[in-house]
Amino acid sequence: MACFRSLFLILIAVVCSFQANGHLSPGYYSSTCPQALSIVKDEVAAAIKNETRVGASLLRLHFHDCFVNGCDGSILLDDNSTFIGEKTAAPNNNSARGFNVIDNIKARLETACPRVVSCADILAIAARDSVVQLGGPSWNVRLGRRDSTTASRSAANASIPQPSFNLSALISSFSAQGLSVKDLVILSGSHTIGLARCTSFRSHIYNDSDIDPSFANSLQQACPRSGNDNVLAPLDRQTPTRFDSLYYENLLDKKGLLHSDQELFNGNSSTDDLVKRYAANTKSFFKEFAKSMIKMGNIKPLTGNAGEIRINCRKAN
Repeated sequence: MACFRSLFLILIAVVCSFQANGHLSPGYYSSTCPQALSIVKDEVAAAIKNETRVGASLLRLHFHDCFVNGCDGSILLDDNSTFIGEKTAAPNNNSARGFNVIDNIKARLETACPRVVSCADILAIAARDSVVQLGGPSWNVRLGRRDSTTASRSAANASIPQPSFNLSALISSFSAQGLSVKDLVILSGSHTIGLARCTSFRSHIYNDSDIDPSFANSLQQACPRSGNDNVLAPLDRQTPTRFDSLYYENLLDKKGLLHSDQELFNGNSSTDDLVKRYAANTKSFFKEFAKSMIKMGNIKPLTGNAGEIRINCRKAN
């Protein structure tokens, strides 16, 4: 019995050391807040039932958070007297959504287990649950991130890939985050759900040649050369509220909504074969998407004593 007790204490010490040294773990809240995952799942399901579009918004929040100084919840911070945050950066202004859902989740978690679950982890779990709710794959979210106390609009403008990017710029943007070309193609598949504003695809439908003419014409009816900036179009016109692989089929047909989307397939691109692969094999896409989401979620997390656990996701404690 004494030997067993000693072994148990050693294992506990190893686990604590593993987490304190910056590693994330799916079971991070198993003892400190065992109901955390179910609370997030319930709130995400309710939010999507109320407005299907918010699922894509929550997935996008996690993406845009991780690309700016790591997955630290900085995108959720409102501006204050010491910094201008990320919400008004060009990639987020008038388009980042779902903050109220995160607020609701955080409020429930603070009641259930105060100052335990980070806002950065909420974003990671909500992104996974949104994908699952809309018919996509699941994965074991690695947890244990802590929250930043500051945010940067300039960093968001510099780090988040833009709809106007060509393939080279996209590859560089993802590479800067430690993500491969394969991760780029896989994570771009998140555009199988959601909507984009006219300002994001106007240049593509009027100026690019790598677009189906009838597809471009149909979009031009709602998105003129000037005006109607906030008109929305689905990133996947066939199944915009279902997570599937039709995004890649659209690219093969030159019906990518964004310039950056269509850059992944143009007939002689280095990413053409990957697009073809996932267009033909949804199972493969789902499997690889889960892996890439875990990889993205591990971008420079704050762990140990770094950062804090915010009480309110919109402001530092």
